[in-house]
Amino acid sequence: MSAPANLPVSVLVLTRNEERDLPGCLATVAWSDDVHVLDSLSDDRTVALAQAAGATVTQRAFTGYASQRNAGLALPFKHRWVLILDADERLPEALRDEIGRFVQRAPAGVVAARMRRRDIWWGRWLRHSQISPFYVRLVRPPHVRYEREINEVLQVDGGIEDLQAPFDHYPFSKGLDHWLHKHNQYSRMEADLIVQGAIARPSWRIALFGADFNQRRVHQKALFYRLPARPLVKLLYMLLWRRGLLDGMAGVRYALLQCIYEYFIVLKVKEREAAAREPRP
Repeated sequence: MSAPANLPVSVLVLTRNEERDLPGCLATVAWSDDVHVLDSLSDDRTVALAQAAGATVTQRAFTGYASQRNAGLALPFKHRWVLILDADERLPEALRDEIGRFVQRAPAGVVAARMRRRDIWWGRWLRHSQISPFYVRLVRPPHVRYEREINEVLQVDGGIEDLQAPFDHYPFSKGLDHWLHKHNQYSRMEADLIVQGAIARPSWRIALFGADFNQRRVHQKALFYRLPARPLVKLLYMLLWRRGLLDGMAGVRYALLQCIYEYFIVLKVKEREAAAREPRP
């Protein structure tokens, strides 16, 4: 199927040492005449590869996930609609075509679109094991802003519509070592947020019935942090409640890794709380 002509959508990709994944990502958005790469001072071939693919490259020192994405949204895009992707994600033709139809018919009050992400590992879609399969990735920048520096959430000032076709994510494309290293960093940042009390009074009402998806997610995570035996709860939730067992061994392995990640957070919180109680020499 040929790419739609004059699809009025810009593309934003954030990078840091993405020479392995970036070419494949950019190949799936080659239909756009306005692709921007916001690079966090890569020291590999990321910038050269982006420029060779025709992307506009802007470099900025990384200061946090939300602040970096907000800096990306402030770039001078050619079109009012911006598609946001990570380098390890791919946009299939079916979603590209649906986006083309959506931006031409979207009502004035709609400023974002949510789409399903398929996490793929060991050649298998983790259909049941994914924690949050739906993401807002098509936006009109003046109406959206990221908050929270780890597992950031997007605040949307306006209407959101859902698209049907999914996009693909390869979280282990750089290998298990890279995933573990990244989530070790995430767990440190999560532990810092918990100790600092990012949400002092999370609400069950908002967590369960809040109209805004991102606000629900923030309160759900804050309540989840208070559960006893949280790593075990997450493992059982993923394998049994979400039926991750149906994803085969890939689903079991992924659930175990998520359990370990939660335990990292638990231990680092305890470490920080113990350090705060100890008298300084």
